[in-house]
Amino acid sequence: MANAGNEIAFKKETVAKLLTRSFKEDRTKVSSDAVILVAEMLKVFVEEATRRAVKQANSEDCDTIDIEHFEKILPQLLLDF
Repeated sequence: MANAGNEIAFKKETVAKLLTRSFKEDRTKVSSDAVILVAEMLKVFVEEATRRAVKQANSEDCDTIDIEHFEKILPQLLLDF
């Protein structure tokens, strides 16, 4: 994941590899538009997870966000997506 400032971005090559790993046939291809779309969906997912984890940490009066905060918000986040 590349990070320019606060901007979240995923490398197209990484997203394409993640997609092709789930294909059952080697001949199956993924278009560049599909890679761009999935990368954008990953970006939205990560941004929303971060927002929710921050909110969870704030509700517990914590100054830092730990993995436990992500674990607490993850079930509902997965249901929403």
